[in-house]
Amino acid sequence: MAIIPLKAWYLAHYEPIREVIKRPYDLRLNRNSLLKSALRADILDDKQTIQESVWFKRYLEGDRVEFYVEGSGGYVISNIDLMSQEVYFSKQEINAILEPIIFFSGQTEYPSATETIKTVLTEALEKYNQRSRFPLSLEIAPRPQDSPLRLSDSQLRKVRKSLLFIADGTPITSIEQNQKSRLILSSSVCTELGYALPYKQIGQILLINLERSDVSGTWPFDLPQHQQLGFKNEEQLRQILPPVLETLLHRFNLTT
Repeated sequence: MAIIPLKAWYLAHYEPIREVIKRPYDLRLNRNSLLKSALRADILDDKQTIQESVWFKRYLEGDRVEFYVEGSGGYVISNIDLMSQEVYFSKQEINAILEPIIFFSGQTEYPSATETIKTVLTEALEKYNQRSRFPLSLEIAPRPQDSPLRLSDSQLRKVRKSLLFIADGTPITSIEQNQKSRLILSSSVCTELGYALPYKQIGQILLINLERSDVSGTWPFDLPQHQQLGFKNEEQLRQILPPVLETLLHRFNLTT
């Protein structure tokens, strides 16, 4: 049977797939078997080359070692047998499939809050990009005038593929429900947030809200405290948002 080499790239830190495949590959493989959740392959590279590689040393230290395998997607190494030149991979979601964008879901019902958040977020992102290996862009959800919200395939993809999903959770009003006051968010924000929740991991969603003195109550959903950020005015948001943004992006190792 003819050997058809597969290229594999070691993922030491976040890189978009389109950037990963531009650099030289780190491993050559010949696929033995492919399952839905695993991949077994022969290693075609020299044994000494493997032993001297950074990724193999990390594997021996017990670290999680991720690869992007040409035509197959993301994997983490489960086991390596250098005697038989075999490697076993487990299928894994990898950060490399994400795009270097931050998706911002704003509202039109209380526009001053959205404008404040957007302004401060833009400033914080510009400063962060001065140190980032990849420039991050801010994708702002469209809000067409006098028409219902329609989530296009392109917009849904941006929500799924964004590094972070940030929404304006400023309440637009409150209602009495079972003798309790419930805060009501923008329907557009709720729709996009509801779509984002199944796709984003812990630490990839942030709900920012202006604390309004004229509206009080409890949230109609249970979002962890670390995924919420309240502010009283623009000056305060300028102080607290940059370090929060830095913390959320830390997992991607974008800064040197």
